[in-house]
Amino acid sequence: MADTTQLSNHQIRLASRPVGLPTHANWRSTTEPVQQPGAGGLLVKTLALSLDPAMRGWMNEGKSYIPPVGIGEVMRAGGVGVVVASENPQFAVGDHVSGSLGVQEYLLLSQDQIKRNGLAKIDLRLGSLTQWLNVLGMPGMTGYFGLMDVGHPQVGETLVVSGAAGAVGQTVGQLAKIKGCRVIGIAGGAAKCDWVVNTLGFDACIDYKAGPDAVRDGLKEHCPNGVDIYFDNVGGDILDQVLARLARGARIIICGAISQYNNTSAVQGPKNYLSLLVNRARMQGIVVFDYADRYHLAVAELAGYLRDGRMHSKEDVVHGLDTFPDTLLKLFAGENFGKLVLQVADA
Repeated sequence: MADTTQLSNHQIRLASRPVGLPTHANWRSTTEPVQQPGAGGLLVKTLALSLDPAMRGWMNEGKSYIPPVGIGEVMRAGGVGVVVASENPQFAVGDHVSGSLGVQEYLLLSQDQIKRNGLAKIDLRLGSLTQWLNVLGMPGMTGYFGLMDVGHPQVGETLVVSGAAGAVGQTVGQLAKIKGCRVIGIAGGAAKCDWVVNTLGFDACIDYKAGPDAVRDGLKEHCPNGVDIYFDNVGGDILDQVLARLARGARIIICGAISQYNNTSAVQGPKNYLSLLVNRARMQGIVVFDYADRYHLAVAELAGYLRDGRMHSKEDVVHGLDTFPDTLLKLFAGENFGKLVLQVADA
């Protein structure tokens, strides 16, 4: 086993709970020596981390689908890495893995922690490292099971997805097209909308930055018979606009509400919720961890679409662990174009 005693582990820890947007004051950088794994354990070198809107919720105190990150703890983050030391027969040095690695350069895991952190080997023949954080990773799993298990897409139905150029949105829209739906994206900026239509093959894309009535007018133009499925990544006003355009029997998948995550006052809920009653529609949330035992099935299907060219995967890669506090903010400003990835080390 390789000697790791000369290595140092640089980490980003949560120093305080943010009010509104996170600032540098909410983070603390630490360095500690890298230890050898014990019996049944592993040492993983982080190669790249997934930066996701859900991370903002993990910083808050309070009950949720997952415990909050504790003050002083390494910030939680999914990632991909490589095994550099192993005392576990199921993992060899050089194996590439994905799981909850944290915002740090190395992760030492006991045998029990391997399962708790969701560590699994990944096959780079199916996709690149960054694709394993996008279409083949948590965003892809979220999009797949949200659409298929909650949305139940049918041929000819109209699907609208917000955050269409982001990690989850790009998978949802492309998969819906493969399943025979008309797909309308909502994204911020002409460049993102052009990419969504001309590269991903959406039927149309509404630029919510084009004016105060852009979403309302775009939905009226592109969804004349109403919206059958809405995959919501943003919440707020856009959710209300879509609720006003529902078709009978519509399904709304609540994946996220990035427009609300940094509110310093109460979260703005839907005002047009009575449309659910009028249209016999339903709204349901999705938490991707509920489908963990079926990830392998989704990976196999989505990898096939990547391989035959029916799906594309775009990542926005930023380099350097020390850039984390600023890079995370790109999500909330809508500055990332594609899945936001923080590259920590070279493969």
